[in-house]
Amino acid sequence: MENEGNKKSIKERTKAKHKEKQSKEMNESSNKQVAALFSHLEIAKGANASLASRDIHPAVLVIGLQFADFKICGANARCIATLTAFKKVIQDYKTPEGTTLSRHLPTHLSPQISYLVNSRPMSVGMGNAIRHLKLEISTMDIDLADDDAKLLLCEKIDNFIRDRITVADRVIVSYGLQKIQDGDVILTYARSSVVQALLLEAHAKGIQFKVIIVDSRPRLEGKGLLRCLVDAGISCTYAFLHAVGFVLKDVSKVFLGAHAFMSNGALYSRVGTAMVAMMAKEKNIPVIVCCETYKFAEKVQLDSFVMNEQGKVKRVKF
Repeated sequence: MENEGNKKSIKERTKAKHKEKQSKEMNESSNKQVAALFSHLEIAKGANASLASRDIHPAVLVIGLQFADFKICGANARCIATLTAFKKVIQDYKTPEGTTLSRHLPTHLSPQISYLVNSRPMSVGMGNAIRHLKLEISTMDIDLADDDAKLLLCEKIDNFIRDRITVADRVIVSYGLQKIQDGDVILTYARSSVVQALLLEAHAKGIQFKVIIVDSRPRLEGKGLLRCLVDAGISCTYAFLHAVGFVLKDVSKVFLGAHAFMSNGALYSRVGTAMVAMMAKEKNIPVIVCCETYKFAEKVQLDSFVMNEQGKVKRVKF
């Protein structure tokens, strides 16, 4: 009897080991399939001040580290930080002998741009802003004195930030105020600087409304928006992305921020935005996107696998 019991226990252990091996192989196979879907995407190498070239300006080093650690987030904040750093690069730039500023400065800016790209993949708005700056440099008068040329370029950068971001946000807020009425329940996803400014301005105008903030990992950016709106006295509800179907039953409008707008009308924004927009469409709730024109792109994107960003997952404490 003891021998039979030992044989049964050996068989059971063998079966358990076999099942464990099969499940492990299936998990490895599924992980390989998932990894293959994202293998073409660029992974940020991270900013490392000690390994940076001597040509990298200190201002660019600082924002590169801030980008890599997600201390500066959001397309507008990243674009303004980049242009402000490039202003300092231009102010400290000295044209070498035997060349001109308009010809050599783009070469001097190239390693600065490469360092920022290695810190974190460049946003569409940053790319458009840098192309605009390079165009301004290439069209400058060769006979213009270096000091005058640098002053002019710094003025062009200030004008771009003012006209394409600051004033554009004010115009978006003024149009958005026409869409918010007393008694509205507004849903927004994560945190957008334009949507935040719109909601604060609507509250300052005395419009009575409620806000539902839907958030998701890994960044949990909606927590910052929640604090800001609650401090201003706006009634808010906080929910995670998996509960969006439940909270939409009371929503009258959805306001979303944008990373970019593609030429085919596709919206490019943080992960989870498509789910919120599709759920709202299913319930016939209007979706309003706040986006500046400098984020418009000539590219076409049909899915989330062609162009995206892989980031480090960071645990966030509540």
